[in-house]
Amino acid sequence: MAVGAFAAGRATAAEGEPSTAARDAFAFRGEHQAGITTPAQDRLHFAAFDVTTGSRAQLVALLKAWTVAAERMTRGLPAGEVGPTGGDALLPPDDTGEAIGLPASGLTITFGFGPTLFRDDHGRDRFGIADRQPAALRTLPHFPGDALDPAASYGDLCVQACADDPQVAVHAIRNLARIGFGTVAVRWSQLGFGRTSTTSTSQSTPRNLFGFKDGTANVKAEEPADLAEHVWVGRGDDPRAGWLAGGSYLVTRRMNMTIEVWDRQPLGDQEGFIGRTKDTGAPLSGGTELTEPDFSMSGSDGPVIPRDSHVRVVHPDFNGGARMLRRGYNFVDGSDPLGGLNAGLFFIAFVRDPDTHFVPIQLKMAKVDALMEYLKVTGSALFAVPPGIGPGEHVGQALFS
Repeated sequence: MAVGAFAAGRATAAEGEPSTAARDAFAFRGEHQAGITTPAQDRLHFAAFDVTTGSRAQLVALLKAWTVAAERMTRGLPAGEVGPTGGDALLPPDDTGEAIGLPASGLTITFGFGPTLFRDDHGRDRFGIADRQPAALRTLPHFPGDALDPAASYGDLCVQACADDPQVAVHAIRNLARIGFGTVAVRWSQLGFGRTSTTSTSQSTPRNLFGFKDGTANVKAEEPADLAEHVWVGRGDDPRAGWLAGGSYLVTRRMNMTIEVWDRQPLGDQEGFIGRTKDTGAPLSGGTELTEPDFSMSGSDGPVIPRDSHVRVVHPDFNGGARMLRRGYNFVDGSDPLGGLNAGLFFIAFVRDPDTHFVPIQLKMAKVDALMEYLKVTGSALFAVPPGIGPGEHVGQALFS
């Protein structure tokens, strides 16, 4: 789905999945934040926050508190030292308790900063960091066909919590929101299930709600050269934003699928819209899922892989070689007012530069991709994801130092 979610095969997929026990806990600290190249977990709770204080000191104090709590929870510990059942019976516990008895479940917590953290809608410097705002960090353009809900878009801060247990992911966001009370407020959030991409060669390719394999060509953790070229911000990329070197940009797009309309389309048409077979995920030009598509192969009615198919529109060969690391999730949020499923893809991608690796591809997709007839984008946001957190540091420390 959006921007290469079904894109053509380049990476190597492997048989089988790592067991939950084998990846029960991931390190919170390191060169890069966890939750990017980490093998994609099955569940997501994503939240965007508005900062409600005007105090830089209070904001920094919150980032410090979030760092401590996040590191504890990713180890399978309560958010606070007292825990959900200890301490004074007359005081609220410092952990909400719904994760009592549950392991870390592969929890990763990833933080990002939105453009409005640096400047408000009137251009005012909110916390003395406007001169450090990356040039690429700004509100994404309104693409053709977007039907954005402002209440489900944008944000000053974001937190992505991924885990193999949905309750663990919800517990993480719930406790970070509780800790932030008085300093931040939740602007919007999204629950997701069933990852729609594979971020490691140890994982098999999943399927999206259209029933097609998704994420075949994703950048993988085992491709360090491609990560350096397409995902991680380089030291010389932006002189104003040296603090972001080793980090990335996080794009979110909430893409509602018109599932009932899609389900009534003939199988051949569905495969033509995607450019792949629904069964094996092989390109329509033949081979297996990992076979490179042959876009020059002719059929009886034009190219075997249609020119407006998703695979061709977003393929790196037609987009200056640009690739991205996608980490999206399926969602089903009940029914819409017309009785249809309120469902689709919560698209997440990490890129080195949204101006080269996302915006041009999304613009092209919005204009010519046949798949867009069955998608409606209702939410959109862009965040700068700082690099990994070193020993004794807090998230975003280099930005505020």
